[in-house]
Amino acid sequence: MRRGWRRAGRVGVALVVLLLAAPSVAAGREPLDIQLFAKIGPPGQPEPVAVGPDGRVYVGTNQLGHGDADAPSKVLAFSANGELLREYELRGQPLDQDHGIQGLVFDRDGLLYVLDRSADPRVVVLDPATGDQERYASFRDVPPCSGTPDGNCSQTVNDSPAGPDYAVFSATGDLYVTDIDQALIWKVPAGGGDAEIWLSDPRLESLYGPNGIQFMADGRTLLFANTASNPLAGNPLTGRLYTVQVQADGGSGELTQVWESLPVDAPDGIAIAESGNVYVALAGANQVLLLSPQFTEIARAPADPVANQALPVPLDGPASIAFLGDRLLVTNHSPIRGDPASWAILDVFAGEPGLPLNYPGIFRPQLRIELLAVRSGPHGRIRLRVRVTRDLAALEVPVDRAKVRARGERARTNERGIGRLAVRPRDNGRIVVKAEKPGFAATKVTAHHRPK
Repeated sequence: MRRGWRRAGRVGVALVVLLLAAPSVAAGREPLDIQLFAKIGPPGQPEPVAVGPDGRVYVGTNQLGHGDADAPSKVLAFSANGELLREYELRGQPLDQDHGIQGLVFDRDGLLYVLDRSADPRVVVLDPATGDQERYASFRDVPPCSGTPDGNCSQTVNDSPAGPDYAVFSATGDLYVTDIDQALIWKVPAGGGDAEIWLSDPRLESLYGPNGIQFMADGRTLLFANTASNPLAGNPLTGRLYTVQVQADGGSGELTQVWESLPVDAPDGIAIAESGNVYVALAGANQVLLLSPQFTEIARAPADPVANQALPVPLDGPASIAFLGDRLLVTNHSPIRGDPASWAILDVFAGEPGLPLNYPGIFRPQLRIELLAVRSGPHGRIRLRVRVTRDLAALEVPVDRAKVRARGERARTNERGIGRLAVRPRDNGRIVVKAEKPGFAATKVTAHHRPK
């Protein structure tokens, strides 16, 4: 969630029942048993969690005025056993303004797409292998429709900045992104670029709007949470789950409400099981909710505040939720209290696998590499000067921070796309130079050098 929570006191309802749709008991753990997966350190406040094709767990930090709110946000990579393996610092955030990571999603190549809610709201594609980063898409502040009759607007009364929150890929590579502040869902076409308004509805405008999102088993129907509600939808203190279909022409179908929460439950992230069961992180109630495929309530955990406080790390603003085998990983981000002791990833036993997510192959613009100079240098080395570009509207545009490699040596291109290498010669005189960058198709060229 983007803003802090104001929680009314309430007692959780214990509905631990054994229905056919409920997960089975396995591995000595009861359904919805909660354990600690990993603690999270600075800069604090873990919100999105995603499991990559490599089986690693990735978590983003969303500093909501707590922790080190002036530091760059980070992506943290963990093993399946909760061991911290690597940290990535998100580059390019305006640090003098509010910023944070709210969503993570993977493609088939293992590249991670990071939703940055900063003053420059965007999607950044991150290569976990190299740490390289590149802008993939941008979001904008759209006006309320009352002042813009052409439809390029949000069905809202208030004019709020873009708040990219959760994302999910379609099988064809289109990226659907909920906007918690502008009451809409964006669509980023496969390959990236400017986000397009895909769905906006006045029922979605609220203090906390569209949130967790996932495709259902048919691959065409999106299920998403609206954390609070507009009075047009009903009680403003309750949250809702909605479905909407992607039509054959790519447009949005009818918005249908399928479930309503209790007051101040505040549904946040969602995860769908292969069985059709739906797991919901309730950020206001501090519970994980299990719904049947028909969206009837099966169980909540922990059962009540007393049971919650008995946990090694009590739920405190659970946010994102993702399957890891037959377990659920839930981020605990303590948005109101900002308590570092609460910043953790929790392991919730589901006893069933998740519905497979889409990991599409994404079209990537082809890099081009041009040899500008091949000369003999000192100490018997060969000096190479190359330029890396890409085609954009029939123009050759320089690509900065591309990695260029040859014979074990590496360099980065500057803002003019220029990179320089010094390599050792070989008898055949052939030098293969490669260029690569996240979000682009790699390329290579062969140089020839014969010493005089």
